[in-house]
Amino acid sequence: MTLTIGIEGMSCGHCAARVRKALESIEGITATVDLTEKKATVTSQDTIDEQAIRAIIRDAGYTVTE
Repeated sequence: MTLTIGIEGMSCGHCAARVRKALESIEGITATVDLTEKKATVTSQDTIDEQAIRAIIRDAGYTVTE
């Protein structure tokens, strides 16, 4: 399963790395974060809990846009 979520508030590579690390703290999740496109793509072989992903992004200090 793959999920793409828009993120506001990232301004540098460190921000993108912080979001990626937070997302990958969930077992089985692989994440890529695109600073230019302001989005994260999360991949897992299992079902992805979108609400949990959104909460992790918010807890990291960023805003989910889509």
